[in-house]
Amino acid sequence: MGILNVTPDSFSDGGQYANISRAVERALEMVREGADIIDIGGESTRPGFAQVSVQEELERVIPVIEALTAAGHPVPISIDTYKAEVASEALKAGAHIVNDIWGFKENGDIAAIAAAYDCPVVLMHNRKAAEYTHFTAEVVADLRESINIAVQASVRAEQIILDPGIGFGKTLEHNLTLMNRLHHITALGYPVLLGTSRKSMIGKTLHVTPGDALEGTAATVALGIAQGCAIMRVHDVLAMKRVAVMTDAMIRRY
Repeated sequence: MGILNVTPDSFSDGGQYANISRAVERALEMVREGADIIDIGGESTRPGFAQVSVQEELERVIPVIEALTAAGHPVPISIDTYKAEVASEALKAGAHIVNDIWGFKENGDIAAIAAAYDCPVVLMHNRKAAEYTHFTAEVVADLRESINIAVQASVRAEQIILDPGIGFGKTLEHNLTLMNRLHHITALGYPVLLGTSRKSMIGKTLHVTPGDALEGTAATVALGIAQGCAIMRVHDVLAMKRVAVMTDAMIRRY
């Protein structure tokens, strides 16, 4: 899954693809590099981000989705949003997947919209504060709650994808621990999406900037695949595609 942030303030590529033509060009470039899905986001979710209005988010993402759809975009488009109105308009414009960083807990209407479109959904783990008593067990329990919200809204189980939410509502130690326990998430029986690309977990561990986190991201991608994660959400598609193919070649041989 290639990341396409059409925002002015995302943590590593803010402003690079705010222009429609540049966004479309980057999406097509990522497909050439090996992306199977393009994930479009119109609101930065970096630490300390400022929430944008529904209208502003729509003005950022809908023209890009429409342009890609008109161009016959060759892979599915994911809309990265927790706002029901944005999800609805994005699906109308041609998006195929809803990727919700709050796992359907911030806005209950988004689950019903996804169900009406019978589209795949990504339910990410998140908390407003990194406070836990039994960390891994609580992450699993929180994801089960998101699954229940989706199923109760008539989202089919086979359309559900889980995301452990690396970098969201977690400390550095939480993130490193969860990376070692991803099998607890894959054991729930749903495809798991892993989004570690250029995250602060890597920067704090290696003492590098987001733009210099390629090797750290590669390590997380390989570890995620080895623990059964099915989708890697990344900025550097070409390099991470190679990491994924090599890791697959090694672990699938048995």
